[in-house]
Amino acid sequence: MEIASGLARFQGQVFKEQEALFQSLARDGQKPKYLMVSCADSRVVPELITGANPGDLFVCRNAGNIVPPFAVKNGGVSSTVEFGVMALGVTEIIVCGHSDCGAMKGMFNPEALEAMPNVKAWLAHAEPAFEVVKTCYGHLDKDAKVKALTQENVAIQLVHLQNHPSVAAGLAAGKLQLHGWLFDIESGTVQALGPDGQWSTFDTDGELPVAVPRRAPRGRVALSEAA
Repeated sequence: MEIASGLARFQGQVFKEQEALFQSLARDGQKPKYLMVSCADSRVVPELITGANPGDLFVCRNAGNIVPPFAVKNGGVSSTVEFGVMALGVTEIIVCGHSDCGAMKGMFNPEALEAMPNVKAWLAHAEPAFEVVKTCYGHLDKDAKVKALTQENVAIQLVHLQNHPSVAAGLAAGKLQLHGWLFDIESGTVQALGPDGQWSTFDTDGELPVAVPRRAPRGRVALSEAA
């Protein structure tokens, strides 16, 4: 692929076919319903996987689809989540892992990470998932352990998400729900995490599976009665 020819094709064909949409987005701004945190792997393209148009998806990509636990100090992922929830009003957040993830495979090869100190420090946010795999999946072969780690990592990042103030408030207000996905590069299929912690193949004819459902809004009356 050549970037220049791709840009020329976009400007000469794709943009012209969707010019009205781009003009509307430029005039009216964006109002995406979904925020997707996915891996930066070049084989994983959120807009392509979901069939999204410009303006549909607010996307945050990084190595290992990581969501660091909330901290006051600034960070790209935390800022994206906060802006997506509070400024854009997204109502669905998807954490999407994928098969053959280099970040997850790297957890099993710590020697290779020594030459990449930033990557090593970043993947420390997946360490709880790695401990789960070491404790509970020791009977599996290496490939199966990598898949198990990929799944457990998605689950852990959903836990991290819930500790972000904007997300915690959105869940409590019944305005937000969370999803966990695992995209298989070879088959194009998606597995989804359910609220019971089980993974199942995403039935595209059904409703979007939910890992952490929106809650019944908490009201002042209920709080005063509880007091």
